[in-house]
This record gives sequence, structure tokens and C-alpha cells, in this order.
Amino acid sequence: MQIIHKSLLFLFLFYLGGSFAQTRIISKEEAIVKTLENNYGIKISQNNVEIADNNQDILNSGYLPSITGVAGANYNIEDINATLQGGDERDVEGAKTNRYNASINLNYTLFDGLGRWYNFKQLKEQYNLTTLDARETIENTILQLLTVYFEVARLTENVDVLEETLEISRDRIIRAQYQFEFGQSNRLAVLNAEVDVNNDSINLLNVQQQLDNARRDLNVIVNDQEIPLDAFLVDTTVAFIPKLQLESYLSEAKMNNVSLLRAESTISISEYALKVSKSGYLPTVNLNGSYGWNTASLPSTSFAQTSTTLGYAAGLSLSWDIFDGGASITNVRNSKVRLENEEYIKKQIILEVNRDIANALGNYENKRYIFEVQENNVVTNQNNFERTEEQFKIGQITSIEFRQAQINLLNARTSKNLAKYDAKLAEIQLLQLTGQLLNVEF
Repeated sequence: MQIIHKSLLFLFLFYLGGSFAQTRIISKEEAIVKTLENNYGIKISQNNVEIADNNQDILNSGYLPSITGVAGANYNIEDINATLQGGDERDVEGAKTNRYNASINLNYTLFDGLGRWYNFKQLKEQYNLTTLDARETIENTILQLLTVYFEVARLTENVDVLEETLEISRDRIIRAQYQFEFGQSNRLAVLNAEVDVNNDSINLLNVQQQLDNARRDLNVIVNDQEIPLDAFLVDTTVAFIPKLQLESYLSEAKMNNVSLLRAESTISISEYALKVSKSGYLPTVNLNGSYGWNTASLPSTSFAQTSTTLGYAAGLSLSWDIFDGGASITNVRNSKVRLENEEYIKKQIILEVNRDIANALGNYENKRYIFEVQENNVVTNQNNFERTEEQFKIGQITSIEFRQAQINLLNARTSKNLAKYDAKLAEIQLLQLTGQLLNVEF
């Protein structure tokens, strides 16, 4: 038993020393900042916003004219049989004709039934929707980050608790050996103390492994290569938002919830899409103009031997699809149905958000109450353990009773740690539903 105990103790010290060789504290604020800078999911969402921003630019609106340059050259060799105006006929074999042209053409749509106008507004609203999508991605990523961060914090505190427990068990084995040497106890007390030390060492090793795994999970989300993969600590302090401030967030939840904002944006896009479809009922007016140069070397059958033109041309045209086979009517009908569906979706989201907020609030209040109870439970078990320890030292209780008090205190402290972070995560989930997750400090 002593050999097993010494081996486990050596393994534990070697493992613990390697894990905490070079550590530094990563605050919640630093973790959030680095996540916003480095997380790949957030980077992708930001690139999507940039694409939407490009799409809503005037360059993609259809309001600017199109200007094209055209140039060409033609060379013909042909046999010509021509009848002149005087009645004479002339045959020319291998008549050569050279033609060259160059021009700059301008086309501009003056009016297209307001389709261009509403399409431009639709693109701007699409940009707004994309920013909301990016915000949702950021919120979900920050929620994931804090969940892992607080798991690291919880396991860190549990490691501290287990280290204290192991230290008490080590002191107990020393005391049991002294008592055995002086004949105050039997060998069984020493063996029991060694078993408890071994169990505490194993428990500590298991929690330390969980802590290292959680650190790696956190490092994946933060994605900062400068942070040591395994060797860093987190801030274990937790502060809850005041009740009045939380109530104000709840009262404004419908105005800030990202799901509701996305639903409203989608409805606006569908409304503009309907108006774009209706623009097919109206005419289109186009303006075109050109500045061109044309020259030709003509055969002898022509009135002129060469011809050169240089000048401007402009025109105005109107087109109106009086009936386009029913395409516009079908588009309008489908756009109305899609708009109706989006309105139904918004109503469904309102129901779900109200339910989720009510559930999250109830869960948060329950977790806060459990945390308060666990805090009191720790105080009670701490007092009980201290009294039990005093009685154990003077031999009034057995080692089994002492060990039970020790385990009760250990369970109470770890349960308090779990309750603390559960309550904070419940608060964070509530903040996300009220749309305030990115507006508070942690």
C-alpha cells in the first residue's frame, strides 16, 4: 500500500508540476477580445457582412449608366454584277471592300417601373440582415466561449478543493503513523489513511485531466497561438447583474432580441421583393447615345469610292410588356405568399422568444437560489468538519466519521462551485435572449 501511495504521489506531483510550469491568468475580457479577433466563425460572418456591404453600394444598384467601346474591321472580296441608274450593267470580279469602325456607346435606364429603386432598398435591407446574422454568430460564439471559460474556472476551483482535501489526508496519514508507533492505534488506521490518500490523489488527477481538456477547448475557441495550450489560468470571480438592471433588459427584450430583429428584416426584404415584382406592370424607358467613326473603301460600282462618317447619335426608347405570358402576375402572387409566410414566421418566433425568456428567467432565479443554499451548506459543513477534526485529534471519534465529514465538506464545496457557474451561465443565456449579451461586462 505504501508503494502504491508513493507512486501515485510522485506521478501526481510530476503531472501537476508539468501542467503549471508556466501559467498566466486569462481574464474574461481578454478571452472575449481575442475570440472576436481570431475565431474563424466570426471571421467568416464578418466577411459575409463585407460582401453584403459591397452589394448595397451604388455600383451594384443599376442607377449608373453602362459605357461600352466598340471597334471593328471588315474586308470583303466578291464578284459584283451591278446595274447603274442609267441602265448600264457592270461586272466587277474580285471587288474589294474595306470597312473600319469605332464608337463609344452609352446606355442608361431612365425608368424601369421603380424596380431598380426597390431592389436597391432590398439590397440595403439584406445588408442589415447580414449584420444581424453576424451578430447572432458572435453572440453564439461568446456564449460558447463563456460556457467553456466558466467550466475551466469551475474545474480550477475544484482542483484547489481537492488539493486541500489531499493535504488533509496526508496530515492524517502522518498522524496515524505516529499514533501507531506510540501504540495509540492499530495498523488498520494507517492503512485506511493510505487508502484515502490514494483515492484523493486519483480524484485530483482525474479533475486535473478534465481541466487540461477544458483548457484546450477554450484555446480552440479563442484561437490565440500566443496563449500556452495547457498552461494558463482563468479568473474565477463571478459577479451577477443587479436585479433592477436585469428587469430593464427584460422590458426591452422584444426590441433587442436578434431573432425578432432578423424576422422583421426578412419581412422588409419580402415587402421590397413584392414591389420589385409589381414593377413588371410598368414600362421601361431607356436612353442611348454614341460617338462613332466609320470609314469604308467601296468598289467601283458604288457612287462613292470611299465613305467616312464621324459624329454623335442619341435615342430614347420605351418598352412595355403589355402581356408577358403571365410571368409578372405569377411573380407578384408568389411574392405575396412569401411575405405572408414571413409574417407567420415572425409570429411564431414571438411565441418562442416569450417562452424562452420566461423559461430562462425561471431557470436563472432557481439557479441563484440553489447557489445561495449551497453557500450556506458550505458554511455548515465547514463548521461541522472543524469540530469533527478537533474531536478526531483527541480520539473522540473514529477515522471513518472524520472521513465522512471530510467528504461532506468536499461535496459541499464542489456543489457550490457548480451552482455558482450554473447560475452565471443561466444569466448569460437570459442576456442573450434579451439582446444584451454584447452590451454588458462580465
